[in-house]
Amino acid sequence: MEKLVVVSRQDQILGSREKDACHSLKGILHRGFSVFVFNKKGEVLLQKRSKSKKLWPGFWSNTCCSHPQPGETYIQSGERRLKEELGFTCKLKNLGKFYYQAVYKNIGSENEICAVLLGEYDGEISLNPKEAAEYRFVSLKNLRKEIEEKPEIFTPWLEKEISLFLRREK
Repeated sequence: MEKLVVVSRQDQILGSREKDACHSLKGILHRGFSVFVFNKKGEVLLQKRSKSKKLWPGFWSNTCCSHPQPGETYIQSGERRLKEELGFTCKLKNLGKFYYQAVYKNIGSENEICAVLLGEYDGEISLNPKEAAEYRFVSLKNLRKEIEEKPEIFTPWLEKEISLFLRREK
């Protein structure tokens, strides 16, 4: 079973717990990350989460998101998951971290200190169907408009990350 890094509100490592335990009920505070990859036109790559995902299946989200494994940095884990989910990797930089908690129906929740990672890539994309059903590129301006018009089709962390870290138009 996959283990997640359990942390304090100050992002100090407290240990590790199984992923299912971290995502049950109100969740156990753990590390997560969200990657935003832009193409040379300044458009962000979004993915539609696979229908097989336990939390927020079929929702549109940022390029990729997951959890660092014990011993991994946020950057290492982001680069690893890009390859696993989308078939490519690129150099990432850490824009900062924030706390959020979101509950999905009566199934589970996220309770995370989440790092926002930024990269650039123009190349082939090969979706892992266990992770993502679709992908598309969109400008931040159009994405903000879509979130305002149909917030229910997007993951709850996406809007927070855009407003906290990606305010300006690329």
